[in-house]
Amino acid sequence: MAALVGTAGLLIVPTTSAAAGTSEPDRMRAQLPLVEAADVVSAEVRRGPAGGFAGISLAEDHVELWWKGALPARVAAAVERAGDVAEVQVEPARHSEAELRAAAARLEAAGDPAVHAIKLPADGSGLVLGTTAPVAASAAASVAGVPVRTVVEEPLAPVSRQNDAPPWKGGATIVLGNAACTSGFAVRNGANQRFLLTAGHCGNPGVRVTDPTGEFIGNAGAKHADHDIMLIPTGNVVNRQYVGGGDSNTTEIVRGWGDVYVGEYLCQSGVTSARETGNPVCNIKVLFFYADREDLVEGEQMNGQQAARPGDSGGPVYGPAAGGGVIAKGTVTRVAGARIGFQDFRTADRDFGVYIPL
Repeated sequence: MAALVGTAGLLIVPTTSAAAGTSEPDRMRAQLPLVEAADVVSAEVRRGPAGGFAGISLAEDHVELWWKGALPARVAAAVERAGDVAEVQVEPARHSEAELRAAAARLEAAGDPAVHAIKLPADGSGLVLGTTAPVAASAAASVAGVPVRTVVEEPLAPVSRQNDAPPWKGGATIVLGNAACTSGFAVRNGANQRFLLTAGHCGNPGVRVTDPTGEFIGNAGAKHADHDIMLIPTGNVVNRQYVGGGDSNTTEIVRGWGDVYVGEYLCQSGVTSARETGNPVCNIKVLFFYADREDLVEGEQMNGQQAARPGDSGGPVYGPAAGGGVIAKGTVTRVAGARIGFQDFRTADRDFGVYIPL
């Protein structure tokens, strides 16, 4: 079953959100205290058993922690600490994330060909199925054992800077055999080896990787096919990414990586979109995490614009850093109109043990 699949550079983007009447960079900066508070809670949730955890979402002016049953004392203490940064409201959830992932596994094993995505609402209310044709929600719910809502929608499909130079950066055109994609982020592992992170579907391990002029970058290395991420070993990288138009040399420093939250607004800076629009694609609101083998994240460009284009694959998904620059959030994988699928950076850290060098 397929799934989905900050900046000084951002500050010049004039686009305004019709819904909120504020510019996209202003909306993203306004969320920084919410993200900081959510990080405090999320870190404590991951630190120990959290059977009741359902999800975390960002509302307009507060963080929502969805929990089934009694909140553990240590998590309650984290909520109180986080409240020094932004309000955190604890909301009751019908199901935990663990329960919903188990239900999703039952649905995936059933193998309905009309179901192309299984989504996890942050509120723990049940599952949302993306389908290519009408599917009886009641029948799916009987298999899953939890409430199910179905949405007939187009499946997200893979999306496959013109002349970067060493040290290699994120947001640049890379050529893998016959495929052109976008570099995501410069990363290192615990052994201080250096890589470019990009999308796994751009090529296979061993393929020669160059810039568009043929300058050698490296040969593709470790790949996690299900999660659609891949490392390109290369000795000369820098923690910067392109944020301007397709031929722009404008870059921003990447100041580490962060978790992704439902309700968060992000940007993506794939090379094709940058070339066609002259800017990153912003005002992308995170909607769902996925519960199948690809384990990706779904967002939507809230002005109805095309969220990504062929050639954007592997490109950086990011938010603003409080002190200027950007924070790595993930890499582009799939698109269907205004909807986008990307892999979050935490998964790359978990799969490959990589981080952003500072």
